[in-house]
Order: sequence, then C-alpha cells, then structure tokens
Amino acid sequence: MTKEALFAPIRERYHELKQTLKGNDIDKIRELTLEVHAMVHPAEISGRTEKTIADYVLDYMLKGNQNQLVPREDYDVDLHYAGTRTVPMCWQFWHTYRIEDLVSNILMANQNQIFNEQWKRKIGSSITDTGNALELDEAIAFGKGINIEALCEYMTVVGKNTRHILESLTLEQIHSMVPEEWVMRILEEGGVTTDFRSVWLLVFWGRLTVGGMILTPMTDHHMMHLPPCLNNLPILD
Repeated sequence: MTKEALFAPIRERYHELKQTLKGNDIDKIRELTLEVHAMVHPAEISGRTEKTIADYVLDYMLKGNQNQLVPREDYDVDLHYAGTRTVPMCWQFWHTYRIEDLVSNILMANQNQIFNEQWKRKIGSSITDTGNALELDEAIAFGKGINIEALCEYMTVVGKNTRHILESLTLEQIHSMVPEEWVMRILEEGGVTTDFRSVWLLVFWGRLTVGGMILTPMTDHHMMHLPPCLNNLPILD
C-alpha cells in the first residue's frame, strides 16, 4: 500500500465537502462532514469496520513508538509560528485532538471543553494548551510523560463528542462566524498561551465560519499531521 492510495479517497471526499459547504443542502453537508471526519479518525470513533489512516498510525505508536521523532507536518502551513519542526509521534495526536476539543465545544457549540484537570492528570500532560510553541527539548520531555492509553481514551471521547456536535449544526450556524468572546475563552481556559507561536491560533479561528472550522480543525488539520507519522510504517510499499 502506498501513502497516495491511503490519501486519495480522503482528498476526493474532502473536496466534495468543500464544495457542498458553499451551498444550502444541510443533509448533504452533514453526510459528507461525518464521512470525512470518520475517514481521518480511528474507526472506533465512528463505528467504521475498516481501519483508517489514524488506526494505522495509532497501531504503530502503541507498539512503543510514542516518542519516535517525526516531522511536525508535511505542509509548511503554520510552521512559521512553530516552536519545533520535529515532534514525538504522540504530540501529533495531543495537538490535533486538543484543537478539536477546543474548537468543537467552545466555538461550535458554546459549551465546556472535555479536557479538565482530571484528564490532565490521567494523561500525564505537562501542558493544557495545544503545544504549538514547544521547543524540541520541551516536546521530547512532554512526550515522555504521556500515558498513551489515557491519551487514546481522551481522543475517543473527543471524537465521538465532535460527531454529536456536527450532527446537530444548523445551516445558519455553519454559515456564521462566532462571537469574539467565545474565541477568547480558549485563551482564558488555557487552550492557547500568550506566546505568539500559540496565540495566533485565536486570530486564525476567529476569522472562520463554522463551516470553515469543519474544513480545518475537524478534518483537514488531521491530514496535515497524520502523513509525517506514516513514513516509516511497515504497511507502506
């Protein structure tokens, strides 16, 4: 199997979703949103029967590779505002699911995020934010403290919760932007720090409609961070 063979179906459905979000067919928007979300998350989250790209990476990581160093992402999208361009593999999942938790709950649904002090202790995380500004030595230390089974549990809870939120979005919500005070809650609750390499995320999210958030934190963001983890997997030709 090649990396391209894994990604091609996801790209195809993602571009279809992107076009559909410009219209008013709420049933089609929901259908495609949930389908693409399922394709870039572990199968357990959506109930799929076949493995996803995330499952392949998770399987490899759970075999003692959580601290294997990988490129942060394949595309030079936010690396101008990054602490390190190389991260432990477990950082990739922490980063993507913390962002999904923050954006889906606080910005999409205006409700409490899932992450709290109990989850922080259970996972063994030294931070509450998305980890954007960590330097390499800090990212390595972060990875060594992570309880990978607890992180996987958090990921599952976040992903399933997101799907409930996505199912209930109205067309009006999807085409709307969110109030500034909702965006600032993320800073107030420790989802980002005041470091410019972290806080810039608030500017980025604050400029998106909820439909834009579906395209970026909920789906395509995972496709930015999963590919670098695949490079050494035995499933690839």
